[in-house]
Amino acid sequence: MNPDAINRYARHLVLKEIGGPGQRALLASRIVIVGAGGLGGPAGLYLAAAGVGHITIIDDDVVEASNLQRQVQFVHTDIGMEKSAALSDTLKELNPDIDIRRKNIRLTADNAGELLSGYDVILDGTDSFETRFHINDASRKTKTPLISGALGRFDGQVGIFNLNETDPCYRCLVPEIPPNAETCSEVGVVGAMAGVVGSVMALETIKLITGAGDSLAGRLWVYDGLRAESRTVRLSKDPKCPACGSKT
Repeated sequence: MNPDAINRYARHLVLKEIGGPGQRALLASRIVIVGAGGLGGPAGLYLAAAGVGHITIIDDDVVEASNLQRQVQFVHTDIGMEKSAALSDTLKELNPDIDIRRKNIRLTADNAGELLSGYDVILDGTDSFETRFHINDASRKTKTPLISGALGRFDGQVGIFNLNETDPCYRCLVPEIPPNAETCSEVGVVGAMAGVVGSVMALETIKLITGAGDSLAGRLWVYDGLRAESRTVRLSKDPKCPACGSKT
């Protein structure tokens, strides 16, 4: 690392859990964020600031005024702009030394494998169970760890899936689309919850890349914002899982 990089990442370099080897691992890493909104935004900001060497952003949506209540990576003048472009521009301004790519495309069953191959970690910040299932399938196919976050009202959760063959996949947790699935537009969400969950997603990504601490692999972190209480739930592979159960 040159003197500018040493100065930029000085607070990481003095951490014994990261240090020089961990920072070099971050600089050499490649991640992809699916969803540039409430979760992908704060996760992307912290990962770009941390020096993740390559970040690809996948989203086919545009910025709307209603997004600004929680998607703090955008500003008023971004309204009408592609989310992938607006977020990538912000990340590049935050850290011009890293490689930022954007793909203004909807992830589907047909293109998920191609879009999500070649990365060290996949971050899922989407709000569609169908899309989440496609991401999980691609994560399993490419053998890439999946960090998935979700939020609604005053609640949030983060889990890591498909880290290895013995860990559960996302559909071990959610085997089918819930019949009464709700969206943030229907039930609401306090804006700061997006920052809480997105930041935990970024932290778990940093831990995976650097090998620091114990990851959430095989566990689900659940946060109740109204009570200011969190708990971690152990997850196991489901032998009846529609995605991975038949192969265990």
